[in-house]
Amino acid sequence: MSNFPEVKVLDTRFHKLTVQDLISYIVEAGKVAQKTVIAHVNVRGMNFAYQLPWYRNFLNNADLVFCDGVGVLLGAKLLGYQMEPIHRMTCPDYIESLAIACEQNNISLFLLAGQPGVTDKAIKKLLAIAPNLRIDGHHGYFDKSGKDNDNVIEKINQFKPDVLYIGFGMPLQERWILDHFDKIDTRVFLPLGACLDFYTDSVYRGPRWLTDNGFEWLTRLVTEPTRLWERYIVGNPLFLYRVLKQRITQKVIANP
Repeated sequence: MSNFPEVKVLDTRFHKLTVQDLISYIVEAGKVAQKTVIAHVNVRGMNFAYQLPWYRNFLNNADLVFCDGVGVLLGAKLLGYQMEPIHRMTCPDYIESLAIACEQNNISLFLLAGQPGVTDKAIKKLLAIAPNLRIDGHHGYFDKSGKDNDNVIEKINQFKPDVLYIGFGMPLQERWILDHFDKIDTRVFLPLGACLDFYTDSVYRGPRWLTDNGFEWLTRLVTEPTRLWERYIVGNPLFLYRVLKQRITQKVIANP
């Protein structure tokens, strides 16, 4: 378990750390012969945790949980936590730094994510900056049960990665980790959603001034309205409403 300060929002906890802390933690966990689960939260994850007890347990039992959403930082601030922009990190911004740190420490990496072709593209990009990195991968578009699933697990186990990056999106990736935790020969489970899609420019993230200021969701909503409207138009206000409700309750308890 990590020694970073814990933040609790809507009964779901995450840790207060910087991107440098995260990279160091992943690399160190990759050196130890035991399994470590590193998770992340954003508003969508918080909404899942509110509705799905197993998902909340996954986050609350993970060894480290980092924040990948401005909305969650805001929620924590509303509940009285001291949070800074450096306490939020988004994978496409640090994946190259992680690859370099893995290369320097001889930590191997397996990418399990994206449509066919995306992982190959990502591996090529990462090897361009970390040529001695031990890296392999497989796309994320396979049947998550049965023979297809067994073959993918076999491929991972043959490679024996120190760090296994899983990007199926929430809550599928977390469910998959829970269902196959004992079968998979890796040291670090790292679910990171659609990171590789953005890193390889397979999906447009939006202009830098928007993504740096917490409005990446706006670009995603404009580019994929049919798929994402519920996540953002309903999900963001719902999270905020729940946080404000908790804040009022806290004040009532503090001042009965």
